[in-house]
Amino acid sequence: QVQLVESGGGLVQPGGSLRLSCAASGSIFSINAMGWYRQAPGAQRELVATITSGGSTNYADSVKGRFTISRDNAKNTVYLQMNSLKPEDTAVYYCNADASVVGGRWNYWGQGTQVTVSS
Repeated sequence: QVQLVESGGGLVQPGGSLRLSCAASGSIFSINAMGWYRQAPGAQRELVATITSGGSTNYADSVKGRFTISRDNAKNTVYLQMNSLKPEDTAVYYCNADASVVGGRWNYWGQGTQVTVSS
């Protein structure tokens, strides 16, 4: 089993910054892609950003130029630096990992961390 533990959410004013972290633990052979998704009230979960084990990144158009995803492969940890935050960034942010473990390759989700952008 793989556990993903997120941290770093909270309340921030418009224009502010937050940094989310997500650490993976368990019987992991390797982690392939990791990413962040978000879900606002009444909306579907949407992709925010992903990063491969080699460091290739992909961003939603709505966050390009404001958010930066990175990872520390040695620590099985992914980060999301969020700058110039807007009220529309308010959502629960979920960490995702595509991991190879005993028995195969599976997709895992964290429990989510709330990000609220409000004055």
